[in-house]
Parts: sequence; structure tokens; C-alpha cells
Amino acid sequence: MVNSKKLPSSPGPIGIFDSGYGGLTILEKIRKELPEYDYIYLGDNARTPYGTRSFDVVYKYTLECVTCLFEMGCHLVVLACNTASAKALRSIQQLDLPHLDPERRVLGVIRPTVEAVGSITQSKHVGLLATTGTVQSNSYPLEIQKLHKDIIVTSEACPLWVPIIENNEHNSDGADYFIKKNLANLLKSDPEIDTLILGCTHYPLILHKIEKYLTPGIKVISQGELVAASLADYLHRHPEMDVKCTKNGSIHYFTTESVEKFSASASIFLHEEIQAEHLNVD
Repeated sequence: MVNSKKLPSSPGPIGIFDSGYGGLTILEKIRKELPEYDYIYLGDNARTPYGTRSFDVVYKYTLECVTCLFEMGCHLVVLACNTASAKALRSIQQLDLPHLDPERRVLGVIRPTVEAVGSITQSKHVGLLATTGTVQSNSYPLEIQKLHKDIIVTSEACPLWVPIIENNEHNSDGADYFIKKNLANLLKSDPEIDTLILGCTHYPLILHKIEKYLTPGIKVISQGELVAASLADYLHRHPEMDVKCTKNGSIHYFTTESVEKFSASASIFLHEEIQAEHLNVD
């Protein structure tokens, strides 16, 4: 159960949440765009992957982690996870924030990507590469249809890509086999695709391999820069939230799993050594 302790009211860091490590690719771009802010990164590594779990379970786990970040002083939390953004964001915004604290905000990674795609595609045929959970949620096609009714979205679930990356095998020849296979499936389904959305925060780590097997001229949308620019714009448009975000340039990492394992694996994504702390959320 999510507890109901009183939330701190003083300004605090921006929370960045992911079910595992992929959100570190989002955090990296956000820190590059907004280096002066303080951040807390929380990875629910003990319960990952979220991509294969039901809506109810993803919602429950995400809400627990968001509440923990609120309790650690965050007034603004970014769900740097496509599965959580697809399966939990709207419920948290509509059902939970009103009674947890209507002044706090939770943002996702899908909307910034959707807003950008309309100005990128020329053929109006867009491909989505994502986890099984994100594909099954149908969130990207639904959100794209709201803003761009003339765009056709074709999706391809890539269930093996995340474990390949997290086991540091993404630069192996074995990884090429699955990347080439999934891309071939997608482009066979719709040969007119000219724009490709990487709908999982892990996938930027294999961008070089994805591009190797793509038809020339297909543009690839990687989420990090878009989410970072969207967050900067949000804080500019909402000064009442900006003043609730502290600015000392700090970053703290928390994981629900082993801190040693998290610190070692995080280096795959950040290319630097970090120190993490353990956190119980359930």
C-alpha cells in the first residue's frame, strides 16, 4: 500500500523514475539541458522488467515509487520509462495527485515524442520499436492520433532488446541478429515508414546498430533530447513549479535492488562510476 504520510513542502530535487536502467539515458540528456537543477534518480530494479507486467501491477509499482520520490522532497517527477508512461501516468495524474498533493506534477516521455513526430515524417508512415508492454498498451498510436490524425503507426515489439542491453551484450554479433530481424519485420509490415520512434529508453544504446540495418533516409527519433527540451519548456512556462525545484547541480541515485549491481550496470548507460543507495518502496 502507498502510505499517506505528510509530504515535505520545502523545495526539492526533480525526481526521475524508471523501472530499471533505461531512464539513465533520459537523465543524461536532462542534466545536459538543465545542469543547474538537483535530481534524484530511482530505479525499481528489484521488480524490473515492467514491460511484461499487467496494467494494474505497473500502476501499483509506479505509484509506490512516485510517492517515495514525493516523500524525498520532489515536487516534480518524470517517468523516464515508456511502460510506466503508457500504463500508469494518466491514472496517477487523474486519480492520485488530487489527494496526494494537487500541486505536485508527474510527467511522462511519450507526449514529447508524439508532439515532435508530426514535423519529422514526410510520408506520414511512422514505425515504433518498443517493449511488448508499450506496444500492447497502444499508447503511441492513440496519442499520435490525437495530434496527427493523418499519421499511420506500425509497431514492432522487441522483447529481447532490453535483456541484451542490460547484460552488456548489445555490442555483440548476437545482438545484430535480433535487431536486424525486428527491423525487417517492421519494414515488411509497412515499407513506407520514413520515421522510427525508439519507444524504450534502453534503445539509444543500440542506435548505431539500428541505423546500420535501416533503409537510407529513415529518420530515428530518440527520446532523450525531446524529453529534456520539453522539461525545460515546462519549467519556463510554469515558474510556480520551477521555484519548487532546488538548483545546486547535485544528483543522487537510488535503487530497490543491490547497490553494487546497480552501480556496475549504470556505468553501461552513463559511462561513469556512480554511487547508489538502497531504497525499499513496498
